[in-house]
Amino acid sequence: MPARLRGPWAVDLWITLAVQAAVTMPFVVPRAPDLPEATWGAYGLTTLTVLPLVARRHAPVTVLLATLAAGALYTLAVDGPGQPLPYAGLVTFYTVAELSPPRAQLAVAVLVAAAVFPSVAWNTGEARELLFSLFVFGAAYAFGRLSHTRKAYVAAVEDRARQAELGRRIEAERAAARERARIAREMHDILSHAVSLMIVQAEAGPVAVRAAPERAEAAFEAISETGRDAMVQLRRMLGVLREEGPGQVAAPRSPQPGPAELPALLARVRGGGPEVALTTRGPVRALPPDTGATVYRIVQEALTNVVKHARADRVDVDVEYGERELTITVRDDGQGPGTTQGLGLIGIRERTAAHGGTVRAGGGPGGRGFELVVGLPLAPGAKEVRAWRSGWWSPTTRSWCAAASP
Repeated sequence: MPARLRGPWAVDLWITLAVQAAVTMPFVVPRAPDLPEATWGAYGLTTLTVLPLVARRHAPVTVLLATLAAGALYTLAVDGPGQPLPYAGLVTFYTVAELSPPRAQLAVAVLVAAAVFPSVAWNTGEARELLFSLFVFGAAYAFGRLSHTRKAYVAAVEDRARQAELGRRIEAERAAARERARIAREMHDILSHAVSLMIVQAEAGPVAVRAAPERAEAAFEAISETGRDAMVQLRRMLGVLREEGPGQVAAPRSPQPGPAELPALLARVRGGGPEVALTTRGPVRALPPDTGATVYRIVQEALTNVVKHARADRVDVDVEYGERELTITVRDDGQGPGTTQGLGLIGIRERTAAHGGTVRAGGGPGGRGFELVVGLPLAPGAKEVRAWRSGWWSPTTRSWCAAASP
């Protein structure tokens, strides 16, 4: 059905036509000789009780008063055919119950009830007609209230659905913002670590060429390895953002690095860099992927800060698995506090806060160097695994040296 035939005005017009057809029937059916004649004047006055229905939604109380007035005028002034039901009055009373405020409903209900008694007394005066009139007007009011309640319920459901959809959109935007922040942190950690190591090793290369050619070779190899590792991590991180279309090769989905990759990470901090030692304490546990990646990135960023700012000769990385907390300690013998502030430490704090952990950063023991201590909560009862234990990387021998387990 075209839209112009389904709007509120169209519905009211159809209702008006239906009521007009109903009130026309007594004028067109054959009448007994002893009944009053059906005149055009009586028919026209009957039509006046119906026409206001077109505006019933916009002024229900006014339309009801006009309908009652026209009906009273028909009853008092015209001796025409009667109607089996007050169709127009029932429709307008229904509309008042559906659309009008409570005070208007109460006033109209009292008015209608007061009008029923004299109308019945004028017509037949029988109790049966009185009860029937009260019943049909009461039913019209009840149906109007039910329609109002149904519309209010539907509106409430739709409002809740809109609120839920708005909440989903807001949460999706927040999730997107968190993902952007995560990607920014990951890219900062990967690039900052790789570029810092490559710069330090490249600066040490010319000196090593003259003093120790074998160390120069190690430095250039380190630059190559660091660059390749950065490219692998960037591809792994950004690959999940690619949309794989027809004919495209699926992006790699390898997991993020975790504690098992720490020896290789420390091994790359060499060739003109500080001596790096790694110690693992406590029973090693299998960590959730996000926690394991956080451990790796924290150590990576801490070492990057050391390489960029501390001018240290030695760095000790201690990873301790406690009953309820994993503690990461990175301690160097460099210049001390004030040299490692920046985005790296901010990123470490953000990563730790995301896991409900704690960060302490400041001077090392005896005021020498810089010490970073990070505590990450662990789920109790995690399964222990056999993994790397401890050791240190020697730039001189270019090898990973195992240490005794604590």
